[in-house]
Amino acid sequence: MACAAPQECLYHFLWSGRGAPAEPTDGADSGFPLLKATVLLLLGYVLLRCRHAVRQRFLPGSSRVAGHSTFSPRPFGEPGLGVLLESYYEHEVRLSPHVLGHSKAHVSRIVGELVRAGRARGSPGPIPGGALALAFRGDFIQVGSAYEQHKIRRPDGFDVLVPLRLPPLVALEPRSLGQEPELAPAFRGCFVCALKAPPSPSGPPGNQWLRDCKPFSDGFCVDVRGRRHLSATLVLRWFQAHLQRSLATVRYSLEGRCRVSLTPGGPEQPPTLHILPCRTDYGCCRLSMAVRLIPAVHLGDGVFLVAPPPPPLPVGPLSELPGGLRAEALWGVNTARQEQKLLSWLQERAPPGACYLKCLQLLKAVRDLGTRGLDPMAKAQWERVLSSYALKTVLLAVLLREGPPAKGWDDAHLGECLEELVQFLRDCLLRRQTLFHCVLGPGGAASDVGPLPKVLREAAPVDLLAAFDRRTRELAAARLLSTWRRLPQLLRAYGGPRYLARCPPPRSQRTLGFPEGEP
Repeated sequence: MACAAPQECLYHFLWSGRGAPAEPTDGADSGFPLLKATVLLLLGYVLLRCRHAVRQRFLPGSSRVAGHSTFSPRPFGEPGLGVLLESYYEHEVRLSPHVLGHSKAHVSRIVGELVRAGRARGSPGPIPGGALALAFRGDFIQVGSAYEQHKIRRPDGFDVLVPLRLPPLVALEPRSLGQEPELAPAFRGCFVCALKAPPSPSGPPGNQWLRDCKPFSDGFCVDVRGRRHLSATLVLRWFQAHLQRSLATVRYSLEGRCRVSLTPGGPEQPPTLHILPCRTDYGCCRLSMAVRLIPAVHLGDGVFLVAPPPPPLPVGPLSELPGGLRAEALWGVNTARQEQKLLSWLQERAPPGACYLKCLQLLKAVRDLGTRGLDPMAKAQWERVLSSYALKTVLLAVLLREGPPAKGWDDAHLGECLEELVQFLRDCLLRRQTLFHCVLGPGGAASDVGPLPKVLREAAPVDLLAAFDRRTRELAAARLLSTWRRLPQLLRAYGGPRYLARCPPPRSQRTLGFPEGEP
């Protein structure tokens, strides 16, 4: 019976030789092993030719011209930037809406119980002198990327504003510091809040009002240029202590669902509530989540004063602020409500399938890829310059400059849209463009979607990158461009499925994408 395939012939040939009785070797039979090796080589050659013929038969007709094969060991080209971005987005950037929704609901329940307990403990009551103390207003406001649909990677970090209620006798007179000529650019977006008597013609005289407010003034205010100003540092200190007392009240009731702990912040940093999974109805909520609880003073129209962000380093000592200003009296402004309305306004006017939020998420991912190989100090500076808030402002600036997202902002043009954002950010870093705050900017773009307090309408424009010196901005721009040029290589190496990784893995993070001579 003839062998059905060359492999079977080879199999029978080898076993027939193995089963033959051993014979004494002499000069006539010394060539038998050589004959066996020759037959094996011949059969291997035949197998290779058959395999090659089969592959050529099933190739497309365009790859065989006039009987000549143009077969290449890599018949398909490398995936383009659009394919790599989509794959990276799906595997490394995009959050599951299901997991994010349950995580936000879990955070809302825990923070809601904590705030209600804080309001009960801090209910208004007379203190010596007739004034009233600070208290929780009783609600909280969810802000940040997790609530604006552009958070990336893991739903484990959230920001929540906790509005405070001032005593009825206390009124604030906020003022922007944008017009202070001697002030460093890092503080041009800050505010100060002086105490003023309530505008009531039947109210107590000025001296009596000062005496009534003295306990509150001594506990939460500092002197600035001869007037008492609300101190962000003192308010934050009270807020952290009040949260600890409130947490002790609700800790026992939360034990069946999770474990909670509070990490105090610094002099200018809000505390962080850590929620560790214990037993929950949702398996996807078994995440360790960190929630920044930010005390906020309401100015009106959904605008809040919060503790100012830490200034970029290096900057002069805070004790040497000009004109008698004190660092404890500085406040930052939070316009998250206006920014959320602006994003909703853009979404309503965008065509179906607009990808501008996806572009923002990928821009954050490009920022994170740019940290590969950086030492901790350089990485912190890079993330401080290209903060998530600055990247969101870049997107808003580009969209508002062009009007509502047009048809070009779709998945088919994802790479081109992302490149436009990178180019605008580069121009802002190199001072060819100015990255204005979307509310505290010329014209006040966000004022078109809602009213603003008078102090914000009259405030000077704020450049978000003005606090950084020229060299820092130039280094950030150079590294941004270097990251963009090597983006396909970085995406293939650090994300997406394995079939996209056509280059060998890097030997070190430093050698991939960022040679020693580049920033």
